[in-house]
Amino acid sequence: MTKPKFGVVVFPGSNCDHDAYYVLKHILHQDTEFLWHKDSSLQGSDVVILPGGFSYGDYLRCGAIAQFSPVMKEVVSFAQQGGIVIGICNGFQILCEAGLLQGVLLRNEGLKFVCKVVNLLVENADTRFTSQCQSGEVLRIPIAHGEGNYFADDETLQRLEDNKQILFRYCERGGTITKASNPNGSCNNIAGIINEAGNIMGLMPHPERAADTVLGYTDGQKIFSSLIESFVVHEQLADS
Repeated sequence: MTKPKFGVVVFPGSNCDHDAYYVLKHILHQDTEFLWHKDSSLQGSDVVILPGGFSYGDYLRCGAIAQFSPVMKEVVSFAQQGGIVIGICNGFQILCEAGLLQGVLLRNEGLKFVCKVVNLLVENADTRFTSQCQSGEVLRIPIAHGEGNYFADDETLQRLEDNKQILFRYCERGGTITKASNPNGSCNNIAGIINEAGNIMGLMPHPERAADTVLGYTDGQKIFSSLIESFVVHEQLADS
């Protein structure tokens, strides 16, 4: 069985790239390497990770400049051909700026940077990013952002709802969706979505910060493990 190869993009200002690399390489034992923002090749990656941080200092808007990095031309082409892409926090912002995911990320409703562990309701476990979760399960994963307020127009929100493209919502510990459990004012408590084709995911919480027993939280592993398992399933189907 061939393991998927992960490429973690490094932009100037990225600060979660090494976290993602460590989890994939040393905890989950996957073939992983860094991709520099000036690279014109994805080095044969099967999965591309756009990590959290403050790419290009978040000048103009978060993710606005990063979308024009040379490597993003390759990422967009890769994604449009069905390649797997995950955007975490700032990476989610970049995916929206690049038009690979719908909606935008605005300043947090309280206009303050929020850094804490939140509860996430798994809305759709029938994706390659969530197959090791249960629909209705509540994950504990940290956030750290100042612009995580997901916004889209009513038509787009309805389409996301109808197509089950909303993967995670902020919730109470017991799974109830409330305004109080929404840390940034996101529409419909949205914390993470996928595109209609199901190969691109963006989420504001940091699964790479909840994947090591040393940190006390391991729910983030389920997201990465789901993806890794999906390659095994696809390979088995191809061989059958």
